[in-house]
Amino acid sequence: MRILVINPNTSEEMTKAINSNAKMYARPDTEIVTLCPREGPRSIESAYEEALVGPGVLERVLEANEKKFDAIVIACYGDPHLYSAREISDVPVYGIAESSMHMACSLGHKFSIVSVLERMRPLLEELVMRIGLKSRCASIRIVEIPVLHLQSDSGVVIRTLIEASRTAIEKDGAEVICLGCAGMTGLDKPMEQALDVPVLDGVVCSVKLAEAMFDYGLKLSKIKAFKKPGPKEFVGLKRFAIQE
Repeated sequence: MRILVINPNTSEEMTKAINSNAKMYARPDTEIVTLCPREGPRSIESAYEEALVGPGVLERVLEANEKKFDAIVIACYGDPHLYSAREISDVPVYGIAESSMHMACSLGHKFSIVSVLERMRPLLEELVMRIGLKSRCASIRIVEIPVLHLQSDSGVVIRTLIEASRTAIEKDGAEVICLGCAGMTGLDKPMEQALDVPVLDGVVCSVKLAEAMFDYGLKLSKIKAFKKPGPKEFVGLKRFAIQE
């Protein structure tokens, strides 16, 4: 199968890291292509920046359908524009937050999310509620490391993430840790070894879920929530207009 992984920010370094880890865990017969939008912020650390990546992400989704990819992954832990992407896509679209949280519920009763900045907490709290897993989320722990610094000193970053995760386990009752940023890709296994609980990289969770759904022959339901929008005039946005 063919999976397009979309890194919604425009950091080439992060796009390469996401691509490398996705390919590491994908099956030999799965083709992984990882792209970012043509324009937009280098990282996503606010609701404003999350809104701005919308056109670039959706443009990549439309292109993925034109090029007959079998699945799409949106590799940002806010799952930006996931529902709108599903509306315009003929193939399944996976968000790394949703995928990792659902997988976490199969591995332990409660999970905690370890993420980057305090200002992102409200967005993550709303996301957990939207996914319907508030009762299974033990906590959201913040490490105050900017997204683009996550790959700069992996030793310090991993130690900081381990400390926050251990607090989530010992004080909050977490049994599984979800890494709350695509920039943390590749840090799961060193952390898992130190913590002795499952640590989930949402990029990998989404790729493996996409493969499983593909093998099962499952497709998006298009009868209600993810029904394709009807045709209408798009002023100045002709490339996004839905054709009959």
